[in-house]
Amino acid sequence: MLNKKSNKIITDPKKIEEFLTRGVENIYPNKEELEKVLLSGKKLRIYNGIDPTGKLHIGHSVVLNKLRQLQDLGHEAIVLIGDFTARIGDPTDKMATRKPLTKEEVKKNTIDYKKLIGKILDLKKLNIRFLHNEKWTNKLKPEDILEIASHFTVSRLLERDMFQERIKAGKDVGLHEFLYPIFQAYDAVSMDVDLQIGGNDQTFNMLAGRTLMRKMKNKEKFVLTTKLLVDPTGKKMGKTEGNMINLDEKAGEMYGKIMSWSDNLIVSGFELCTDILMTEVEKIKNEFKTGKINPRDYKMKLAYEIVKIYHGEEEAKKAEQHFIKVIQKKETPNEISNFQWFGKAHHKLPISNLNIVELLVETKLATSKSEARRLIEQGGIKIDGNVVKDINKIIEITEQGVLAQKGKRQFIKVLRKRKM
Repeated sequence: MLNKKSNKIITDPKKIEEFLTRGVENIYPNKEELEKVLLSGKKLRIYNGIDPTGKLHIGHSVVLNKLRQLQDLGHEAIVLIGDFTARIGDPTDKMATRKPLTKEEVKKNTIDYKKLIGKILDLKKLNIRFLHNEKWTNKLKPEDILEIASHFTVSRLLERDMFQERIKAGKDVGLHEFLYPIFQAYDAVSMDVDLQIGGNDQTFNMLAGRTLMRKMKNKEKFVLTTKLLVDPTGKKMGKTEGNMINLDEKAGEMYGKIMSWSDNLIVSGFELCTDILMTEVEKIKNEFKTGKINPRDYKMKLAYEIVKIYHGEEEAKKAEQHFIKVIQKKETPNEISNFQWFGKAHHKLPISNLNIVELLVETKLATSKSEARRLIEQGGIKIDGNVVKDINKIIEITEQGVLAQKGKRQFIKVLRKRKM
């Protein structure tokens, strides 16, 4: 590990090869050029930009892991919080114009970012900085924006797949969306970086920065794109698709969600989301090909390794034991949240009875009545171990309580308040 006060750059060929290959999709201009610079001992300034449009999720960890690898090699790592660009909204993969966020919404979304990123990057070292792009972007004058924009063409910006798809579908493309890659490109110029790291869905935006760096500073900027953690349909695991695992989720919830992943995500999950050796990842990959192993066992190992990163080994063990007890052995968990129902003054039913739909909403097992009905009709709700499919069913709430269950992992005991 790098000493806190040391400026030494590590040029270990094996570690550099690991950085250049593990989870990597592409390197621009090419792997050989970047490898040559890393082996030379030159200190690089590298960055990853995160637009705070929502919570940090496991997809962010893929890129942050690459940033950590270079941080450990002694290079300067920058986490750029895109508080300005988040307000524009990245149009990547979007078939409709994103609703611009307010400054207050963006600020709210950044709560706990640094703490969660500290689970991956070493915040005790001197070679890590957190910057905000509104610091320089808000200082731009109209003449500055004109100069920056003059380095891009409309035809080049229109090459983006999602713009082409929208135009064919007769949908609008906002002018502010054109500006997104331009402002992101200006981030790289403002920080005078040597390398930018991001998911391969950000290739267009990052190459725009490479273009602007060359034209404004006559400097080559390397771009490294990572593989994406995608579901079986090819959709990335992220906020928009609604299938992500947030980095602030509780250990048991995180473990359970990983166990619900498709088997074909296991190998890529080990490669992209854990720090186990690639030799072991290759071993797992080869064993999958033989078909002689139980994918569940490796999925449990994957869930354990990921939970350990964000919650520690003790919590990972508890999450594993909970999964074995509740899911595999179908036992009732020891720890269940209690919900005491007080009834409502305007409710027409006796206080000891409650419609199943309203019960789910009251206990927050469902966010709305429509979601509650959908869960019930799909067989995702149990009361005292029995599946309920009747949306009109009345549940008797006793002083001893009834056990409501959503899916495989969420339990809540609903109690009636005792009369005084």
